[in-house]
Amino acid sequence: MRRRLALALCLAAFPLAAAAGAPSSGARAAPEPVLLRPFAVVDDPVVRLGDLFEGVGGRAAAAPVGPAPAPGRRSVVEAPQLVAIAHRHGLSWRPLGGDARAVIERPGRPVPREEILALFRDELVRHGMDETAELDIPGFAPPMVPPASLAQLAIEAAAYDAATARFAVTLAVSAEGMPLLRQRLAGRAVPTVPVVVATRRLAVGDVVRPGDARLVRLRAERVRPGAAERLDQVVGQQLRRPIAPEVIFGIADLGAPEVVRKHGLVLMLLEAPGLTLTAQGRALESAPRGAVVPVMNLASRAVVQAEAIGPGRVRVRPGAVPMAAR
Repeated sequence: MRRRLALALCLAAFPLAAAAGAPSSGARAAPEPVLLRPFAVVDDPVVRLGDLFEGVGGRAAAAPVGPAPAPGRRSVVEAPQLVAIAHRHGLSWRPLGGDARAVIERPGRPVPREEILALFRDELVRHGMDETAELDIPGFAPPMVPPASLAQLAIEAAAYDAATARFAVTLAVSAEGMPLLRQRLAGRAVPTVPVVVATRRLAVGDVVRPGDARLVRLRAERVRPGAAERLDQVVGQQLRRPIAPEVIFGIADLGAPEVVRKHGLVLMLLEAPGLTLTAQGRALESAPRGAVVPVMNLASRAVVQAEAIGPGRVRVRPGAVPMAAR
């Protein structure tokens, strides 16, 4: 209702140009019949006669009748205003019903949100905000500008309270084809922490490679204790549970990669001064490098404790006491 009333007042106050070719004095020519355009899209800052009515010829179609809505918005011209415009310009038009109206829409594009937030961040950091904080602005919708215009952004005023992490900023937006727009925005700075997330789905037992993880910052309030905060805590580690893309790696869900798998065949090495003996065995447990694992000698069926030293390789400690076969 406010838009309709505002447009009606603007249309009444806007200088209305007479139709080209209309006689200025003496006998008036018969008005040309025209048809209403119930919906029109305008790219200019003004609405013209040809935007409202079909059949308007010559220079009369370009006659301005009022301001266009703001970019990305629409306005409605009701029947009484349409009748007045048609009469003033010598057009033959009457509404067929009380619901006759014209909807005027003006295209627009939003200023990129990231561009605005980057401008806010630079300004607020100068006022004492932590540069890693995330800006939370409830209800914020980027302003709209004409599609083909270049938007110029500026901050006219900014305030930041370090005790409450609250801020307020006045954004000024200028672009060709629209008046200067000022927007007062308020919000809070939310602390963030670094975390490592998966870039793809990984299964249990997968070893995390450099391309499987990336470092991001998330709101501290959304991160549980025990999350991986550095890539070196994740890359090269083996997963103990599956993980989906963009999910945070937990330290408890990672471990050193297994070099010996349970029930897998291994090469057993027994090293003594001047002597090295080898035998085939079967690992009775899985183990990472450096861990001690029970291994069965396939020849003697004896079970001894051995150290996992590499993929499929274990070192039997000298003097290791055979265990009961499993």
